[in-house]
Amino acid sequence: MKNNSNNGSMPDYSILQNQRVGIFVDVQNLFYSAKSIHHSKINFEKLLYMTLRGRKLVRAIAYVVQKEEDDSQHAFIEVLKRLGYEVKSKDLKIRPDGTAKGDWDMGIAIDTMSMVGKLDTIVLVSGDGDFVPLVEMLKANGCRVEVYSFRESTAADLIKAATCYNAIEESMLFKKHSGRKKKNVYDYF
Repeated sequence: MKNNSNNGSMPDYSILQNQRVGIFVDVQNLFYSAKSIHHSKINFEKLLYMTLRGRKLVRAIAYVVQKEEDDSQHAFIEVLKRLGYEVKSKDLKIRPDGTAKGDWDMGIAIDTMSMVGKLDTIVLVSGDGDFVPLVEMLKANGCRVEVYSFRESTAADLIKAATCYNAIEESMLFKKHSGRKKKNVYDYF
């Protein structure tokens, strides 16, 4: 992962080893960014390992939006749980005009703010610029905020607001194997 901390140098994570960390993953943002930019899927196990960096994990929450009729996503959710994520899920809402609404922005904001006194570092895995005011509030309340996302799909204001920004690179993705017949659970999402 490429790091772009606000002071221009790579932080010394050995100094931060005793930090209490909460990881909050905007799965929709990550999924669609990986799909549109790299035509691939994110490896959530590597993501957890790389964002934690040997520090003390307090909570890792993955926020998922599901299609009501799509039972295939249950396998993906079970994998996330086995990897150590707490999964929060809600159904995609279809409006009368046919447009869809399904995000966890408010839920992520509420959860991070409720944990601000229990965490030293909040890891936000999203490129959504709507989180800029949240990042600023978390920092004002004494938390270090690290943002991880695909640089190509990340709001410049979010990168600037973060204590430390880390771009997710292709090494965090599942590589497609030509001729692969067998589906894995990540194919369902």
